Amino acid sequence: MIIIGITGTLGAGKGTIVDYLINQKKLSHYSVRAYLIREIEKLGLPNNRDSMTLVANRLRAENSPSFITDELYEEALINGKNAIIESIRTPGEIEALRAKGKFYLFAVDAKPEIRYKRIVQRASETDKISFETFLANEAREMNSTDPNKQNLKKCIAMADFTFDNNGDFDRLHQQVEEVMTKISEV
Repeated sequence: MIIIGITGTLGAGKGTIVDYLINQKKLSHYSVRAYLIREIEKLGLPNNRDSMTLVANRLRAENSPSFITDELYEEALINGKNAIIESIRTPGEIEALRAKGKFYLFAVDAKPEIRYKRIVQRASETDKISFETFLANEAREMNSTDPNKQNLKKCIAMADFTFDNNGDFDRLHQQVEEVMTKISEV
C-alpha cells in the first residue's frame, strides 16, 4: 500500500492535487481537516482555523505529534487501498508515516496573492478572512520548535516532491502525473 501525504501553504492547491489523485489514480482520501472538524463539532467549538489549530495541537500534546495522521493511517490500513492523507502539518507526522512503509510526501506552494484569491473563491467556513489574517494565520503555522505544533516550513523542506502552483490546473496536474509515473516505477 502506498501512502501519499500532502503538505503546503494555505490555499496552495492541496485539495486540487487530492482531487486529481482521487479521480485519476483512484486513491482513497483521508483528511486531517475533516478529522479536526469532527472533533471541533463534538466539542461545540466554532468551525474556524483557530479552533482547528487549538484542537490539533491539544490532540498532539495529549497523545503524540503524529496522533491525527496515525489515526487516519489506521483507517487507510483497514481499507487496504493506496491512499492520500491531506494536510500534513508537523514533522512528527511525516516521520511516523515514513516509518510505516511506502510513503511519499508532496508539498505545494504558490505566491500569497494567488493563494488568497483561491481561498476567497473556495469560500469555506475557515476561509472567510482578510488578507492580513490569512498572512498572520500562515505565519503562525510556518515555524515552531514545539513538536506538537504546526511547522509548515520544515514539512515542505522534508517533501519528496514539491509542486509550484502559480499556474493553471493543467500545469499542476502535469507535474503530479510526472511524479506519479516516477512513483509507480519504484
